[in-house]
Amino acid sequence: MTLYAELHRHLGGSVVPRILWRYFQRSGGDLARQFPDYPQFEEFYTKPRQTLEEYLELHTLVESCQTLASLPYFVHRLLRGAYVFENLAYLELRYTPYLRTDQHLGESQRIDQMRQVVEVVDRASQLPAYPIVTQQVLCMHSRLPYSVNRAIIDLAAAMKDKYVCGVDLAGGDALYADRLGEFSQLYAYALSLGLNTTGHLYETPQGCYPELLPYLMRIGHGIQIPLLYPELLPEIARQGQCLEVCPTTYLKTGTLRDLRALKPVFERCFGAGVDIAIGTDNAGLHNVRLPFEYENLITQDILDFDQLQACQAAAFRHAFAWPHVHPPVLMLNQMLNASPSLLIPQPVKS
Repeated sequence: MTLYAELHRHLGGSVVPRILWRYFQRSGGDLARQFPDYPQFEEFYTKPRQTLEEYLELHTLVESCQTLASLPYFVHRLLRGAYVFENLAYLELRYTPYLRTDQHLGESQRIDQMRQVVEVVDRASQLPAYPIVTQQVLCMHSRLPYSVNRAIIDLAAAMKDKYVCGVDLAGGDALYADRLGEFSQLYAYALSLGLNTTGHLYETPQGCYPELLPYLMRIGHGIQIPLLYPELLPEIARQGQCLEVCPTTYLKTGTLRDLRALKPVFERCFGAGVDIAIGTDNAGLHNVRLPFEYENLITQDILDFDQLQACQAAAFRHAFAWPHVHPPVLMLNQMLNASPSLLIPQPVKS
């Protein structure tokens, strides 16, 4: 039985439609009344969107349901499906903890409550019946203020030897442009604390920000690098950065019209020596689990079997906690040596 490593999966988008709909019906309320019939909900939940921004709105629907009380319900069912149907051996589950806190609290109280969220997700992940090695990647968010994003990094650092293996930057990439200096500072701060880093970057033609590349150990999506900026690939190979490619996502967000558009992504990355790990991103929103991401690539002649195995191996090799870690402090030192003017900055005002 082949075992897989999944490096790019969101807690919000991983809830399969049937599980989410049942939660609505059991909980009652507006969502149960809005979607009384399952087929209607599945069609709404999984249909392709026109843009990444429209697609991301679905996350807010799920995030509003994932509270301290309900998180065990969602995590248990996520891991059960991942083990039984996907043969996952290793899973990095990413989410923004602040968005799972009590919305009626003030900012400082919600920041304090984030630790409870991380602890609840960890406890819910410890399932002897489904022994997947599960780690958390805490996401900063492009819609959250600096103070909250820095608190997310501090929390990740405080819990990195327990439950957390890295940090990410999520949210719409169109919002990065006006805050590039701020996000660069946050990533430099994360590296100085010994945290592993990834980030949603080069997913869409509008989301290409080379300023953030030096801070990332893995690149979330990154497909526009081989498609639009292949000249960057040699440096990415030299740095040992890995692309987290999530094929179905690009069809669901309207970024690509045909999966075969990914063929040059794999060809150019393999040619340049850049690793690719295949992910689902939001398996629930897509109704496509990880083995079927691989199968779709094979059946459409985007990958051959040797390349498929190379991607499977890359996922384990670049996993933040299986079993070795690319030392972020070493990476930070390399950056400082390359650019002596780059210093760990002090906090900026939000």
